Amino acid sequence: MKRLIRSLYLNKRLFAILIILAVLFLFSFFVPNLFGTLKLLFYALLILVCFDAFLLYQNRKGMQASRLLPDKLSNGDENDITIRIQNTYRFKASIKIIDELPIQWQRRDFRIFSILEPSREKAFHYQVRPTERGEYHFGNLNVFVSTALGLVARRQQFAAEAMVPNYPSFLQLKKYDFVAFSNRLKFFGLKKIRRIGHTMEFEQIKEYIAGDDVRNINWNATAKKGELMVNQFQDEKSQPVYSVIDKGRVMKMPFNYLSLLDYAINACLVISNIALKKQDKAGMFSFSRKVEDQVVAQRKGSQMNLILETLYNIETDFAESDFSRLYVEIKRKIKQRSLLLLYTNFETLDALHRQLPYLQAINRTHLLVVIFFQNTELIAFSKEKATSTQAIFEKTIAEKFIYEKKLIVNELNKYGIQTILTPPEDLTVNTINKYLEIKARGLL
Repeated sequence: MKRLIRSLYLNKRLFAILIILAVLFLFSFFVPNLFGTLKLLFYALLILVCFDAFLLYQNRKGMQASRLLPDKLSNGDENDITIRIQNTYRFKASIKIIDELPIQWQRRDFRIFSILEPSREKAFHYQVRPTERGEYHFGNLNVFVSTALGLVARRQQFAAEAMVPNYPSFLQLKKYDFVAFSNRLKFFGLKKIRRIGHTMEFEQIKEYIAGDDVRNINWNATAKKGELMVNQFQDEKSQPVYSVIDKGRVMKMPFNYLSLLDYAINACLVISNIALKKQDKAGMFSFSRKVEDQVVAQRKGSQMNLILETLYNIETDFAESDFSRLYVEIKRKIKQRSLLLLYTNFETLDALHRQLPYLQAINRTHLLVVIFFQNTELIAFSKEKATSTQAIFEKTIAEKFIYEKKLIVNELNKYGIQTILTPPEDLTVNTINKYLEIKARGLL
């Protein structure tokens, strides 16, 4: 009985009728003949409430519900969740679904309303966008059922507790998996880069066929064989590509609820996959006070899983980053010339100048690409119309910071360091473009 009372809820329709009856009872004080009729209406309402509750509880099964979750969530992307509801009643029922979402989303207004035909099953889909890596705990599934009368509702709670880990954006990885090798590059913002020169490894000497580049004719082999022979080349392979992620305080800034660190982690996962598909070796490590989360650049089958798990487990207190420690670790552990994609952020020239000697030292033995971020909020603010002296002053300061970012790019280019200045949401595309450009130009 106690369980029945706990699961019985009064609907807004019942409260509205009770309020109307209360007002009419007050009015009957002045019209005594109305009092008897109102009493009959009140008793009729009690009977309807009991009948409504009887319809809901006569079927012990009521509604059957389940939630379908993915094995893991993709950070920063829209993830699909499915709820299946089966109506075992013999009448059309109104339902309200309340899913107990993980605390990370702080959702207290999640509701799904629908009408379900008798003995029918229906699937409800909704999307969630996680912005923090880690474990997401889903709670129970609550279904409130009402009849056509809509006076009371029966709550059915289904034990659907589950934990789903939130990994770096593997949906982006799938999206860009074959894009860099297809003819659909422009639709994703990727650029075709014209290959310059012969930055290729020799593969074999073969017979000339129509369409081969006549500049590759091997005249010595042609003289021996008595027919045209050409040198065949292949793209240089097995070049180490390291993603270096700064997890210091400069990467804590959020854009669209996702921190710069998580943008960098998502881009690292995608570029590592493309590097492996290009037959290069992919690796990564992160640093702040010290260098951590190291994955040696290799081209083995399990490399992507190793990188994914390492990126998932990156933790930081957003301390001050030590670039001198980074330089020492790179010099000590990376002996082969490698492409280093450094994800960091500089807001001022002074901040760059403090780290510039270490960046120059790294660039002498490796090909360094410094990737940092535009402040899209400042750019949007600088385009707003100023309506007061205070607004003019604030816009001027904003434009100063925007211009300083361009000065940072010029300063790095002056010392021969490759740079990418990008909005956070375009980080992955711009990083892929730079990697393809470096491969095409044979800079590594």
